[in-house]
Amino acid sequence: MVGHLSLDRQIQWLNDQVNLEKQGLPSAGRTDDLSVEPMLQLLALLGDPHLDAPAIHLTGTNGKGSTAHLTSLLLREHGLRVGTYGSPHVSAINERIQIDVESISDDDLASVLEVVRLAAEQLDRRPSWFELVTAAAFRAFSDAAVDVVVLEVGMLGRYDATNVVDTAVAVVTNIDRDHTDGAVGWRDAIASEKAGIVKPGRALVMGDVDDDLHHWFIDEGPGSVQRLGEQFELASNEIGIGGRVIDVATQHDRYEAVLVALHGRHQGTNAAVAIATAESFLGSGLDHDLVEIAFAQASMAGRMEVLGSDPLIVIDGGHNTAGAAAAASTFAEAFHVFGRRILIVGMMAEKDPVEMLEALDVRSADLLICCAPDWTRAMPAADLASAARTMGLDPDVISSPGEAIEVALSLSTEGDAILVAGSLYVAGAVRNRLLVDV
Repeated sequence: MVGHLSLDRQIQWLNDQVNLEKQGLPSAGRTDDLSVEPMLQLLALLGDPHLDAPAIHLTGTNGKGSTAHLTSLLLREHGLRVGTYGSPHVSAINERIQIDVESISDDDLASVLEVVRLAAEQLDRRPSWFELVTAAAFRAFSDAAVDVVVLEVGMLGRYDATNVVDTAVAVVTNIDRDHTDGAVGWRDAIASEKAGIVKPGRALVMGDVDDDLHHWFIDEGPGSVQRLGEQFELASNEIGIGGRVIDVATQHDRYEAVLVALHGRHQGTNAAVAIATAESFLGSGLDHDLVEIAFAQASMAGRMEVLGSDPLIVIDGGHNTAGAAAAASTFAEAFHVFGRRILIVGMMAEKDPVEMLEALDVRSADLLICCAPDWTRAMPAADLASAARTMGLDPDVISSPGEAIEVALSLSTEGDAILVAGSLYVAGAVRNRLLVDV
């Protein structure tokens, strides 16, 4: 109980700091005032824990979390102690910091946050919420003596607080539109920013990145390049019982009929990138049995996660049009629905609601419920509903995701299906409501 109380105090302190996840970061290309130097100053006071283990650093518009998770599973099964850092969290902040794919305990998180708080108080500039949590992750990984750190960037790349590590392998999952105002040249601006995690002479793994953007990453001078469709290939990606069944061919080996226990065609691609990444880090092919064991254990909160069967309840945190489209296609392909389809949607204010609703294939739903996450940048449920009405839809408006799932359950029967989508903050709120009710 003491540890829980201590963590509560640390979280209260964290929430008093500047949180750019709530405010939103500069649009792509508008990073003139950003620097990693303040992060380095904070880490120096902590003993430079970010340099204690080599890192696999991931960037990309979508798929970072799943690819990081799958990579961590592979490396753990191959005998390494793995620290994993990602964002945002779905149900609890502990999810962001994992050791051997297990969330950090309340007591350990409270302890490292206390150390970080004491260090931060010595600085003239107050670090941001994300910088503080990132520093806590590095300290936790150092304390746990991990062999490798697998971490995602936050919302940037070159100027992200995570871009201070000793990068052994840089990974780019894909480039799509997110965290940008869509001004002329946004694709190049995003690619240039994300390319900043590539280190000269070190390995680079590239997923589904358009040919005309490759030069941004190659120009950073990587020592080796593994590119999907060239040096490695996703030869087969079929629906299976409980996930995807894939064949992956690499320069080292071929992995056939491997079950990835995650739903969605995109997860097959993420798994292929994870295999190439693990091979690049280890410098060799992987043990086939260990690949099968690792991928069979895959489990991602808020990523096409099934939380109920009668009716079917699936939550997904896809927060941009590409992620929303992937959720819609996966929902249609992977789940057989005999009754009505109910869609609960909430999103951030900066999104185009019509684009998001179209991507979610909202017209195929029998009932649309619009809600809003409890988050500073949330789009009001009424505004989302107004956008839906311009599409000829007649949505219900329920303010909070927790109330929305209760209404959906009250209206559904055993054969129906409920998809919750549009934001990890919506998925997380529904997840917390359902898990509390269990």
